[in-house]
Amino acid sequence: MEASLKEYLDFAIETAHAAGRLTLGYFQTDLRPDFKEDDTPVTVADRKAEALIRARIEKRYPRHAILGEEQEAKIGDDSDFRWIIDPIDGTKAFIRGVPLYAVLIGLEIEKRCEVGVAYFPALNDMIYAATGGGCYWNGKRAHVATTQRLDRSFIGFTGAESFEPAGRFKAWRRFLKNSYCSVGWSDAFGHALVATGRMEVMLDPVLNPYDCAPFPPILREAGGYFGDWSGNETIYAKEGLSTTQALLPQVLDLIQTGKE
Repeated sequence: MEASLKEYLDFAIETAHAAGRLTLGYFQTDLRPDFKEDDTPVTVADRKAEALIRARIEKRYPRHAILGEEQEAKIGDDSDFRWIIDPIDGTKAFIRGVPLYAVLIGLEIEKRCEVGVAYFPALNDMIYAATGGGCYWNGKRAHVATTQRLDRSFIGFTGAESFEPAGRFKAWRRFLKNSYCSVGWSDAFGHALVATGRMEVMLDPVLNPYDCAPFPPILREAGGYFGDWSGNETIYAKEGLSTTQALLPQVLDLIQTGKE
């Protein structure tokens, strides 16, 4: 890993931890969310955590661009570097007191995701990677599972209701039929489970860039894959898929066979 990437990674880890500790001050309290135009919830914790992350970035890297979920994008003088952040990924879990929400910070350099951090404050789990440096889970190397067969695999998803509007219902039903176990371990937590070898496939038929920016480097460095449902590493396809390199051909074949 290049020295500059290590600097960015260390900064992202520190920043995710600080934002995560802030969110814990609101977690499992009588917090009332607002609802955005798309009917998704947002809380004061989301807004304050994003403000903290942005302030730290702007102080340390004032020329860098920023894309976040809750505030307008900052173009930046040096647009080759763009931080992509989600202060609380899994706000629905957060407002219900479920500890599976995450702070997500990714750094895109020349349009490629090179640094990624996913911090789960209520679990105190930190999963992180930078290109060429390996993937780590709480300081120990992380790797994807070695499972060779899809029918012995655990498959995760966020919301069952999201597959049909995205035109992926038949594909999803095939995964249910052809996997060993299917579980709704949702949002960023599912992708983190794949990176740390606790699950083999995570399916997201609807996804925004700030929901997944850390995962290309995290999965890549863990020996896996994050990208679209056609095999392209990207965060801009409005869908996402995490799996292992060993299972990727089987996963893509099942998706293509199951297209509606």
